[in-house]
Amino acid sequence: MTTLGAHVAPFLEMLAAERGAAENTLAAYQRDLDDFLRETDDTETLTPSIVGAYMRHLGEAGLAPATRARKLSAIRHFCRYLVAEKILDEDPTHTLKAPKQARALPKILSVADVDRLIVTARERVVGSGGREKMRAMRLVAILETLYATGLRVSELVTLPRTVLTGDGRVLTIKGKGGRERMVPLTNAAREAVQAFLALGDGSDPEFARTVGTKFLFPSRGVEGHLTRQGLGQELKELALAAGIDPERVSPHVLRHAFASHLLDRGADLRAVQQLLGHADISTTQIYTHVLEERLKQLVFEHHPLGTGKSLLKG
Repeated sequence: MTTLGAHVAPFLEMLAAERGAAENTLAAYQRDLDDFLRETDDTETLTPSIVGAYMRHLGEAGLAPATRARKLSAIRHFCRYLVAEKILDEDPTHTLKAPKQARALPKILSVADVDRLIVTARERVVGSGGREKMRAMRLVAILETLYATGLRVSELVTLPRTVLTGDGRVLTIKGKGGRERMVPLTNAAREAVQAFLALGDGSDPEFARTVGTKFLFPSRGVEGHLTRQGLGQELKELALAAGIDPERVSPHVLRHAFASHLLDRGADLRAVQQLLGHADISTTQIYTHVLEERLKQLVFEHHPLGTGKSLLKG
């Protein structure tokens, strides 16, 4: 008897080989499918009632709609694979609908907030030396690059040094699903990156050892590059120094700032979609909702009738 669990590994291999799924994505699929098959006793087949009962169980357990929707998505993709491989006769998730969820608006930093972060980071360069100066210059280069390009943090930390071939004005990014896109780099970002990389050409062997690797933003850690967690922690420390709530600052929030500030200044939605690497424009449209909410707040706070009070008397 072969249970469905035996097909999880080949399914994940297919996602990696044919769709270019990232390691984090594969790990999430693995966890969700392991949980599903464990709760359903990993039978030889699946029916709509089995999957439906599992989804009701998740709801009764108090899992958030977004978590349940993610788990259903993993199960749905797995079932479609099983049907394609003729392991199942039909997709048991075909009639199931994802849990409804309110789409949260992304956290946004103002232009002034971003300026404060960059200014504070540059001040750290002036006030430091040795290895601390190297880390400070790396953070300036990262901040400028993040805000100039809107890269995903996973894309940013794994950028190879070869991405700067040519005049360095345009980066070729390999994003989700192996899709490539071209993103322009501002003068400020390019100068900050070049200043950081120039440390490796100096006489200090500590700088040369760390900067002289294949990654654009290297680290002496196991991966050879700055990790997502390490960058997140550095940004929160910088936020504290800049007088900004650390909970409001992360690499992803800077990506949001990049997109919302472009749209706020009249950028075309399709252009922003391409720069962010979104496969579907509906994902990019969330930023138009952010701007709408900002405009509403502006009216409520500053218009004479914004609070609902009438100016007419008598």
